[in-house]
Amino acid sequence: MNKTSCIWQLSRIHHILKRPQPPFRQATTAVAPPSNNNLIQLEHEVQQALANGEPVVALESTIIAHGMPYPQNVQVAKEVEDILRKQNVTPATIAMHQGVCRIGLSQDELEDLAIAGTEGRAHKCSTREMSTFLMRSSFPQNQLLWGATTVASTMKLAHLAGISTFVTGGSGGVHRGGEDTMDVSADLTELARTPVVVVSAGIKSILDIPRTLEVLETNGVPVYGWQTDEFPAFFSPASGVQCPDRVDSAEEVARAFHFARALQMTHGCLVGVPNKDPASGASVEAAIQSALAAAEEKGITGPATTPFVLKTVAETTKGDSLKSNIALVKQNAEVGGMIAKAIAETKV
Repeated sequence: MNKTSCIWQLSRIHHILKRPQPPFRQATTAVAPPSNNNLIQLEHEVQQALANGEPVVALESTIIAHGMPYPQNVQVAKEVEDILRKQNVTPATIAMHQGVCRIGLSQDELEDLAIAGTEGRAHKCSTREMSTFLMRSSFPQNQLLWGATTVASTMKLAHLAGISTFVTGGSGGVHRGGEDTMDVSADLTELARTPVVVVSAGIKSILDIPRTLEVLETNGVPVYGWQTDEFPAFFSPASGVQCPDRVDSAEEVARAFHFARALQMTHGCLVGVPNKDPASGASVEAAIQSALAAAEEKGITGPATTPFVLKTVAETTKGDSLKSNIALVKQNAEVGGMIAKAIAETKV
């Protein structure tokens, strides 16, 4: 850059900085669904809790339809909801059905969703698939279909419903070999643009954890280790990767969340909770490598990869990984409930 261009650039920056700035406005912590949005259907218990300013925790449905076998999936779904209710927190399992987005499901609906996963009636829907699934499931011949929401689509719908906290098992990320395949989960994109606290056992251990954390850093997403300095790796409480930051209480998460909203930041944040009932790290890692090789051999790619690998790993480890998966979801619900209550009660 020559001297004249440099002077012009500095003059332009000075002019921009001298412009009058708009007055500071307190950002709202959640956005209620528009009254005319017929696509968002809140279950009565959830609607009442939100109207009263009470804590609500969103739960995804892919873990029910595709993450665990029946009947463990529905049993765990009900147990997780009970864990939240015991904390005086309202659970809101999110799914899509009959052309609408459901925020909160009945016990019978949870059962049907769980069975739908085994019958091929449940379709894994990230943000890309949402509108297409709603279109197709609105036709009479598709009334039995369920749209099982991922981390990304659950975040999106939770925010539209006015829910600030979301509990899941593990978050998506950059797949191993992603530097060549460009296979990167939409969960990361949604974390960068949707203000929801995601409580998980870290990044799924079948993924590339260091590269995933790099992508989150690039997008300005806060990542916290829950009472740990090492980032959790789903089945294992430790990944060998330093966590970007640490929190030791729900109040810390709540205050950080409110400060981000006051700064009009649109990103969410990821809270990684170490698994207290880890499967044997070495055996699970060996099973993951074997499952990934099998997926490549069978030509399984994209959204089908994670369900296939998790199922194969569960079979290889003779159920140890499934047991660990169930335990971590429950402990995440405990932590998520505390965070939801703190967000509802904390002011900054």
